[in-house]
Amino acid sequence: QVQLVESGGGLVQAGGSLRLSCSASGSIFSNDYMGWYRQAPGNQRELVASITRSGSTNVAESVKGRFTISRDNAKNTVYLQMNSLKPDDTAVYYCNFKGTVGILSYREVWGQGTMVTVSS
Repeated sequence: QVQLVESGGGLVQAGGSLRLSCSASGSIFSNDYMGWYRQAPGNQRELVASITRSGSTNVAESVKGRFTISRDNAKNTVYLQMNSLKPDDTAVYYCNFKGTVGILSYREVWGQGTMVTVSS
């Protein structure tokens, strides 16, 4: 089993910054992929940014140049630094993990979500 613990959401004014963290724990054999997704009311969940174990990143066009994803492999933790936040960034942000756990079972796990609210 893998558990994800997210932190760092909150209320911020437009132009401000927040840093999200997501730590994975449990019987992790390999942590291949971690990512952040978001879902605003009435919208589908969308990828914000992802990072592989080797450090390859994928960042949504809507946040390029403002958001940075990074990870600490030793801690199985992924970070999302969000700068120049806009009201359109308001959403529930979910952490996603993909990797091998337990007795070599490949799993995808979602965090419980953390709310980010950007006021204008």
